[in-house]
Amino acid sequence: MTDIKKETPVEDTATPDNSSNEQARNGAETEQQLGEGEPTAEAGQDEAAKLAEQLAATQQDLLYARAETQNVRRRAEKEVADAHAYAATKFARDILSVADNLGRALASLTEEQRANEAIKPLVTGLEATERELMSVFERHGITRIAAIGLPLDPNQHQAMMEIPSDKEAGTIVQEMQAGYMIKDRLLRPAMVGVAKKAD
Repeated sequence: MTDIKKETPVEDTATPDNSSNEQARNGAETEQQLGEGEPTAEAGQDEAAKLAEQLAATQQDLLYARAETQNVRRRAEKEVADAHAYAATKFARDILSVADNLGRALASLTEEQRANEAIKPLVTGLEATERELMSVFERHGITRIAAIGLPLDPNQHQAMMEIPSDKEAGTIVQEMQAGYMIKDRLLRPAMVGVAKKAD
């Protein structure tokens, strides 16, 4: 005889009460998650605003830094250009005394001396030397300041005396020492005498 075992049906252990408790718990968690989502969105907006401010400040700092770098580069380029252009300034100022003495030597010669055959070659040599010196000055941007007959310019002329004259007051009527410019800078002012109204 075969024994037939009667299967006992397994009862569902989940009770209706347990089911509703689990659903309530899940609902509460969902609400909590939804409730937590709102502050997170606001916090994200605040964070985005802060980042935008920081970005704007960083961009402004970058612009300032770039402008400062350009200014530094321009200043450096100008200093280098000036160094090249005016490197000979001290030497040129020193050599002016040679030009002065040469000019005085030629100015002191009378017409008779210039006509004298014995010293004529010397005079010719001095004149040639003066021309060569002026040519060298010109090649290096050194130019003589015009003076006689011009109004006194304090930027280029230095008045040493007043001389009674029929010229307009302040007009240069005598030059004691020539003045020179090196490019657009004053190398040495011209020392001059200016006219004053006769008493």
